[in-house]
Amino acid sequence: MKLLVGLGNPGSRYERTRHNAGFMVIDKLTNALGISMRAGKGEYSIGDGNHAGERVWLMKPTTYMNNSGMAVREVVQFHKLAFQDILIICDDAALPVGKIRLRKSGSDGGQNGLKSVIFHLNSDQFPRLRVGIANDMMQKMDLADFVLSRFDAAEIDTLHEIIEHAKNAALDFIQFGDIESCMNKFNSYKNND
Repeated sequence: MKLLVGLGNPGSRYERTRHNAGFMVIDKLTNALGISMRAGKGEYSIGDGNHAGERVWLMKPTTYMNNSGMAVREVVQFHKLAFQDILIICDDAALPVGKIRLRKSGSDGGQNGLKSVIFHLNSDQFPRLRVGIANDMMQKMDLADFVLSRFDAAEIDTLHEIIEHAKNAALDFIQFGDIESCMNKFNSYKNND
C-alpha cells in the first residue's frame, strides 16, 4: 500500500497558486488512475485505487499548508503505514519552474507544509517529491506573497510539462516502491539540467 500526499491550501482563492503544486500533481494522478476524491474522516480529502497491482491512496490535507502534518499523521497511523511507503509532494521555492527533485529523506528546506509533516510524524525519514516554483520575480516579492501568487502565462506550458513528469515519477514510485531508482530516473529529466 502506498500513500501519496499533495500539499497545498484548500479553496478557490488558492487554486493554481504556486503553493498548490502538490495539489496539482494529485489532481493529475486522480485522472491518470481514475480515482475519485472524497471528504475524509478528518481534515483531508482522500481517494483510493490500484496501480500495477499496488493499492494506492491519494490525499490532500485541508488543514492549510502550515498544518498539513496533522492530517498526514492521522492517515498514516490509521493505515499503519511505513514511512518508506509515503510520498509527500510539495512546491519548492529553491527550485525553478520546470524542475523536480525526489529525495529519500531530509530537512524541510524551508517548506512549511513539509516542516509540519516532519513535526507530526516525528521523523524526516520519508520520501518527498518537490516541484520547482521559483522564477525571477521571486527576488522582488515577499516569499509568503510569492508562493501564493499564480503562475505567469509564460510558465504555463513548462508547468504542465513538469506536473506530467512529476505524475510519472509518482506512478513509478507506486509501482516499484524504490525511491532511489525513482530519483535516478526522474531527477535527471531534461528540464532538471
